[in-house]
Amino acid sequence: MSHAREYILSRLAVSQKPLSGDVLATELGLSRAGIWKHIQRLKQDGADIQAFGGQGYVLRSAVFSAAVLQTQLCTQRIGHKIILLDETDSTNQDIMQQAEAGADEGLVIFANQQRQGKGRLGRVWHTMPEALAGSVLLRPDLPPEQVPQLSLLTAVALHDALSVYAPDLRIKWPNDLLCHGAKLAGILTEMRAEPGHVHAVVLGFGINLKAPVTGWPADITQAAVDLATLSGQSPSKLEIARAVLQALDQWYDIYLTDGFTPVRKAWWQAHAASGDKVRVHHGRGYIEGIATALDDDGALLLQTAAGLQRIIAGDLELL
Repeated sequence: MSHAREYILSRLAVSQKPLSGDVLATELGLSRAGIWKHIQRLKQDGADIQAFGGQGYVLRSAVFSAAVLQTQLCTQRIGHKIILLDETDSTNQDIMQQAEAGADEGLVIFANQQRQGKGRLGRVWHTMPEALAGSVLLRPDLPPEQVPQLSLLTAVALHDALSVYAPDLRIKWPNDLLCHGAKLAGILTEMRAEPGHVHAVVLGFGINLKAPVTGWPADITQAAVDLATLSGQSPSKLEIARAVLQALDQWYDIYLTDGFTPVRKAWWQAHAASGDKVRVHHGRGYIEGIATALDDDGALLLQTAAGLQRIIAGDLELL
């Protein structure tokens, strides 16, 4: 989206009364005709903008834009800068490049389409047209071995933000979000670090907002579900992005203030298999046991026939 249209949307979003074309033209150094053309393009893109003769323009509902999202956020650390891309290879890659160039903590990048989105264990992550795909940059003062805690924190934040639309939403270890066994959202956390010190952590997430018109891709073997189907509503990208970023900011503040304990407690309460029998495939075979606890490093503790075992990676199956 052009700078002018982003500016117009942001001004309309915070205005308490109709905003005249003359004012916008003066602020942007454009003619009134130029403002009118930008307004028409915004309406074509889905923005509900009404014109009142002799008064100006009023925004009834906005398209998903970085400018409008920033006007609606109330956060301490996350979202001070938001970038929205039409298409990119991977928002996680984009954020990491920005981090290496010195970007500040709290940077957020969303993309309408990812060509090379990744899931856990190197799997392909499909970014559907009606999905929310984004990444957040954090720079916590942590040793690298504690970074998995931030992945679990992200799962808790997404659970809080999305449970309004899907009350039966559960977390599946380590960080998938499921509803009635079908996947609604996934998380991929990456970092840059040296021994003893973390330079940057990228929290990447993808959320299914609506089912694809053409159906889910054939190579998706796990059942998938979307917010519109679960809620009977059609929540907008703008609405969900705001809820997710605010939940992430709130939980990150809790984490920095009180440590991992409240995150672990919330995660365990939302876990789909707390205290239940599960099976984990770890690359060499399966381990079955009762999910008894979550360790500080994000490992799942299973009570098995051979005793208590720590599972640090793998695919969990609910039995």
